[in-house]
Amino acid sequence: MIEMGNEVHILLVEDDEIDAEHIVRSFRQMRIANPITVVNNGIEALKVLNGEAGYERLPRPYIILLDINMPQMNGLEFLQALRKDPKLRQSVVFVLTTSQNDGDMRAAYADHVAGYFLKSQATYELLGLPTIMKNYWRLVEFPVDHQRLGNSSPS
Repeated sequence: MIEMGNEVHILLVEDDEIDAEHIVRSFRQMRIANPITVVNNGIEALKVLNGEAGYERLPRPYIILLDINMPQMNGLEFLQALRKDPKLRQSVVFVLTTSQNDGDMRAAYADHVAGYFLKSQATYELLGLPTIMKNYWRLVEFPVDHQRLGNSSPS
């Protein structure tokens, strides 16, 4: 059973504080007002998703934006742990990374990510990312009205 909140939450798993600020600022500039929770690595992300170790559980529905190159538990290790957990395996994940390594991209898609975006192209890609996320959520997961993921009108 899918728990439904009032809006789609975004979990940003990013260890670079400047990149995280840039992503959050970009979303705000595009008038994406969804709540964004930022964590520094995969271990922290799992704690937030499970509501463990003093972290408040991230309410559903949510979308995860994931970096690959992080300390402690990198993005690919996080994806493997996420997909093995019966409560979390259906989570929607978009990779947002500097890694142009084909092996990383193949590994991410093997663990069923919804998209793979390069930070080096973030100026162009971030403009389309909210629309892609909204359309993915609307078509694949379940109907979401345009007010629940961003404030722009439906296309």
